[in-house]
Amino acid sequence: MFGFTKKSSQQTSVSSDEGGGSEKKGVIHEEIASGLDHDEFVPPTDKELRRLMLKIDLRVIPYIAILYLCSFLDRVNIGNAKVAGMTDDMDITEDQYNWALSLFFIGYVNVVFEVPCNLALKVVGPRIWIPLIMVVWGVIMALMALCTTGKGLMACRFFLGVAERNNSGLYPGALFYLSKWYTKRQQAFRIGLFYSSSTLAGAFGGVLAYGISFMDGLRGLHGWQWIFIIEAIPTLLFGILTYFVLPDYPAKTSFLNEREREIIVRRIIEDAGPATETHFSWNQVIQAFLDWKVYAYSLSYICGAICVYSLAMFMPSIVQGMGYTSRLEAQLMSAPPYVFAWIATILNGYSTDKFGERGFHLAGVGLVASLGYVLLITLQDYGSVAVYIAAIITTTFAFATNPPMAGWFSNNFGGDTKRSVAMAFVLTIGNSGGAISGHVYRADDAPHYIRGHTICLALMLCGAMLALLLKYLLYRENKRRDNLTPEEHRIECERKEPCDKHPDFRYIL
Repeated sequence: MFGFTKKSSQQTSVSSDEGGGSEKKGVIHEEIASGLDHDEFVPPTDKELRRLMLKIDLRVIPYIAILYLCSFLDRVNIGNAKVAGMTDDMDITEDQYNWALSLFFIGYVNVVFEVPCNLALKVVGPRIWIPLIMVVWGVIMALMALCTTGKGLMACRFFLGVAERNNSGLYPGALFYLSKWYTKRQQAFRIGLFYSSSTLAGAFGGVLAYGISFMDGLRGLHGWQWIFIIEAIPTLLFGILTYFVLPDYPAKTSFLNEREREIIVRRIIEDAGPATETHFSWNQVIQAFLDWKVYAYSLSYICGAICVYSLAMFMPSIVQGMGYTSRLEAQLMSAPPYVFAWIATILNGYSTDKFGERGFHLAGVGLVASLGYVLLITLQDYGSVAVYIAAIITTTFAFATNPPMAGWFSNNFGGDTKRSVAMAFVLTIGNSGGAISGHVYRADDAPHYIRGHTICLALMLCGAMLALLLKYLLYRENKRRDNLTPEEHRIECERKEPCDKHPDFRYIL
């Protein structure tokens, strides 16, 4: 074992930036400390810590980003396939196409798979779990090129969603994975870095679809069929490579030496503060489902998710409705909005971590995205350039809502089991927005899609208001804990597995 010595007081200072800057003391559980007993631990210097975090960043973040790029590209490239002529060549109705979009997310958010798969990821480890399922969904992606009817396409989309779900959704699995490597104040920026790859998937997907469209007729296949085949290849290759490249959790990884593993393990335990329960617990599972924050975060998340997924799946069609009627031109012009979204997502994630703040960062970009939807609705008579700029604003700030949102709910649940279950539930509800998003933009609303923009405007405003309300409620709870009497503090400490209900735990705001 590696780790650190129980100090005579068996106490250590706990970072509680999550409480808005107040300093608290938390106790590292004796059983954890004794399990990591070794020579006296020497804290790392600032230079040593920066070097170690850079080493981890370079090994973990780029690879997770590539995997998520593959995942997001495979779920939204159906929009590029449609513009490339898929619905013209296939025996499919418009309703069947919209249901094909939605069925992916019905399979993806199936609650039968969500929580068990997050727990399986915790037990089996990412190095084995992720490669297996990536290969499965890559095969399904390629097989979509063989679809000739709407029913066949719907079946493939459903099972593609199930396959990604069994990967613990990669995204929720990645959030849990990052929480084992980085402290709360470090997570939002890293989430922004890997999530920004989804915006690159939009940009890259449009440019790639533009190039692949020139293969129309090659070996008797349509351009949209080549889109599914070629874009499945990176998923298959990286799925196999993941087994050899992706590190397991810090305590078991071989790419860090013993000293480096010791530093990371200690930092994560200290950062957890009083919420250091690492064992599996049915009590924590129940706690997760009884916690009001789970439902508040779920509602806020689904509002943003519907907007983001509807933009991702319908952007080529929206751009085509602006007057870029050529299939090739629509594919190419759908890429630039995602480049701006990539920049904004990273910057908002960086700022979120730098200031240790979540609610204002989420509400702020949500309000600007709402302005973008207003412009999409009102500028239809002012030419395609004005509407296109509005689409850039909307896409840029809608995607930028994710780092503060994901960094918020992943930080504010204590206890490994409770956090894993809570995150899985929030993401299940949030990603069910993808099933709804398939019906937001309808063919009979073309070319301006006013109804779809109006629905997204209302949802984005609702999400921003919920973020401000949630920030206020968590602020009140932190203040309540600050003002507990010694007797009240003692009573709350005596709860069984208090997790984030521990009176010394402070919520990040």
